[in-house]
Amino acid sequence: MNNSLRDVLRWTALVGSSTLALGLAVLGAPAAAAAPADDAYLRGYATAVLEQTFGIRTPAISVDNGVIRVPASAIGTTDRGQVLAALRRIPGVTGAEIVEALPPSTVTAASAAPTAAASPSPHSDAEDDAERAKNNGPFPPGYLFDALLADPRWPHFSAEYQHYLHNNRFGDVAAVSFGETIPFYRWALPFGGRVELGLQASVFAIFDMDSDSCDLVNADYFVAAAGAYAVGPFQALARIFHQSSHLGDEFLIHDRPERVNLSYEAVDLKLSYHFLKRALRVYAGGGYLFDQDPKSIDPWIVSGGVEVRSPWSFGPGITPVAAMNVQARQEAHWNPELSVRAGVQFDNAKVLGRRLLVMLEYFHGNSPNGQFFRKEIEYFGIGAHFYYGGGGE
Repeated sequence: MNNSLRDVLRWTALVGSSTLALGLAVLGAPAAAAAPADDAYLRGYATAVLEQTFGIRTPAISVDNGVIRVPASAIGTTDRGQVLAALRRIPGVTGAEIVEALPPSTVTAASAAPTAAASPSPHSDAEDDAERAKNNGPFPPGYLFDALLADPRWPHFSAEYQHYLHNNRFGDVAAVSFGETIPFYRWALPFGGRVELGLQASVFAIFDMDSDSCDLVNADYFVAAAGAYAVGPFQALARIFHQSSHLGDEFLIHDRPERVNLSYEAVDLKLSYHFLKRALRVYAGGGYLFDQDPKSIDPWIVSGGVEVRSPWSFGPGITPVAAMNVQARQEAHWNPELSVRAGVQFDNAKVLGRRLLVMLEYFHGNSPNGQFFRKEIEYFGIGAHFYYGGGGE
């Protein structure tokens, strides 16, 4: 085993075990104790929070001994972490859950109304269809496949500081991305689940902060036609995309590097599954490059990862998160590219409907920056990331 691969595996084990430890701490953190309040009061409070904060009008909310349960069909594509965080901040609430079906023995908002002539079913197929239909059609809210938090090439808005280690060319680097997933149309399938078609586009750029004018070093342009499917905790994403890489003018003038005219088309498929009420997520996928330039680039890529998200928020709506993404490319002789991020999501800090996450970062492997794809890099950093919407059924 060569030294570089041994180092990568050592760092993978070290950082991976740290991520797992953080994830277990996130999942095992105790919820803040609160004195139980009257269930009817909490039910009304929760209904108002859902409607006023998220625009969710749900016909059935269960409250039992201070624990709020909301049917998943009512949530739709609204970010579940934000919904749960908002419900758990209600004074007197001892817990909040999103469930596939409400237990028939619990009291719901509809059945508790004193003027109701009859008590409707707390969770019927007709209600499910009506709720899901609200988020179907052209330009629906959110998206069906959740963003990959540790993927260095996931389209979103971000700004990062990166400090390169053991690198004779770069030390301090600023990395930015400008991009988004835009769903064009979504519809329900007769056998279950939903499908959407849309577009992904992004620019990923890095700047040399140690140069006199913070030279633009590299910019990658990415655009994809994407289709997603989601049913319950399962999600899938298929894409056909183009990526091309370009060096910055000032960097070309000052450093005169050996330029690579890198561009390619590719197809890929990613599968994702959520566990433990969406607190834990695992995913895996693969891709194939074609029409490559240079033609000699080997085509196959595989990837996978894990994400953990605290079921509880701390302070003013602060949710701990941690994620790890591992990718291996045939071109790099299957040398693993490890990306680890851990930090917090600010549930109340929405900017234009986006979620703000601030995360510490670590990367080791072949560079994700196109012109340098044959160079092995290692860096630590910190970044602010904005993600729009959320996925799921």
